[in-house]
Amino acid sequence: MIDFTEDQIQRYSRHILLQDVGVEGQEKILNARVLVVGAGGLGAPVSLYLAAAGIGRIGIIDADVVDLSNLQRQVIHFTKDVGRPKVESAKEKIQAINPDVTVDTYYEFLDSTNALDIIKEYDFIVDGTDNFPVKFLINDACVMAGKPFSHGGILRFNGQTFTHLPGTACYRCMFKEPPPAGAVPTCSQAGVLGAIAGMLGTIQAAETLKYFTGVGELLTNRLLTFEAKSMQFRTIPVRHRDTCPVCGSQPTIDHLIDYEQAACDLKKMKSKE
Repeated sequence: MIDFTEDQIQRYSRHILLQDVGVEGQEKILNARVLVVGAGGLGAPVSLYLAAAGIGRIGIIDADVVDLSNLQRQVIHFTKDVGRPKVESAKEKIQAINPDVTVDTYYEFLDSTNALDIIKEYDFIVDGTDNFPVKFLINDACVMAGKPFSHGGILRFNGQTFTHLPGTACYRCMFKEPPPAGAVPTCSQAGVLGAIAGMLGTIQAAETLKYFTGVGELLTNRLLTFEAKSMQFRTIPVRHRDTCPVCGSQPTIDHLIDYEQAACDLKKMKSKE
């Protein structure tokens, strides 16, 4: 059991006051290990709120550097950070919020060669990426490793999220495979309202904290979507498919796949090499 300091009791007092969380729940948060994939629009609010909550260890993986166009929504990065690796910028802000948090940084792409080795160090994975190939990679790696994760996606004025636990519906239960490269626009092609990232990212952070504290009902077997123009939220029931190629009873996918990236993403990748 953690022997809370006076500063920790004061810092986390609003959690401790919650009957559903209390000292025991806060202790679980402090012992938790979370990997955030992507330090962009979704990863920014997720990381900030998890750090503030006291998650003991946060891993951040991102191979990008801060661009001026990021600052409209990626609130963990400041103007002075333009040109810096996003993982370094994010680590600095996390530790400024809560110096008790241990931050692991991975300035690299998540792909089939490193995904399983990286995620095995964490208890919960948050998908804060902006492209389909990596979303499927995260899903498959987490299913294969038996890791829970939060999926998130945003575009224009829309967002969607669900939580996966072993035995519940995964991303491939809903979507069999990524769309052809270029078939669906990315945020850099179609745009996104900046606040949408904050809306969805905070939902993902809440799901993460609910997972560790056992509070409430997670978004398992349910896809939450919202459209911010009309501020309409919808929860769509989804089922775990026994025929799912990765989490079904007879999976046909037994290794991680690096799907083709969209053309604009390939351009960005080449510029970083």
